[in-house]
Amino acid sequence: MTEEGKEIVLDEIDEKDIPKQIPAKFVNSRVVVFNPLYASYLYVKEKFFGAPLGISKPKLEYFSKPSELSLIEAYYLLKKGRISISNAEGKNLTAEEFYEQAVQIHDKFEEKYIIYKDLREKGYIPRPGLKFGADFVVYKKGPGLEHSPFIVHVLPHDSSISAVGIVRAGRLATSVRKKFVIANPSTTSYYFFEWFKP
Repeated sequence: MTEEGKEIVLDEIDEKDIPKQIPAKFVNSRVVVFNPLYASYLYVKEKFFGAPLGISKPKLEYFSKPSELSLIEAYYLLKKGRISISNAEGKNLTAEEFYEQAVQIHDKFEEKYIIYKDLREKGYIPRPGLKFGADFVVYKKGPGLEHSPFIVHVLPHDSSISAVGIVRAGRLATSVRKKFVIANPSTTSYYFFEWFKP
């Protein structure tokens, strides 16, 4: 609901009301879209960018809360020219300036971004996968519309994973009915693991 008590329907919003670059703030290592209308628009109309603060399972409609973008989502949208990001002093950051800060904060940022971008450009919707013990949980349609079919673990070329680690990740994926995928950012390739009962 708006302040006037009128319900906002995103389908009825004129695209002219949404700025070409939606403003976001980089505050304490977090990127926040404070305007709820813009935050809702990024989530509903632009294919599930951000997570509304204080809403665990957002519906596909206007929400009256700010949202937080992951650093990877924010960098992707910034490079696409879809958002602007200002720091605490109000200075708009270039993609290069934001990247320099993001790699200091976020482990494996560069490698994860390569896979995130590739998945987005293939039409998938990658979301943070921490609760599944992975880098991403990946949807074809989007959260709330389906159960995600994959969880993705990004493994940089100089990393290794033990057989026990693969089994552990695979068992977790199987327990939540998802396929476990290892993504190689050096070659942008994917390795799927499926477990079968003997």
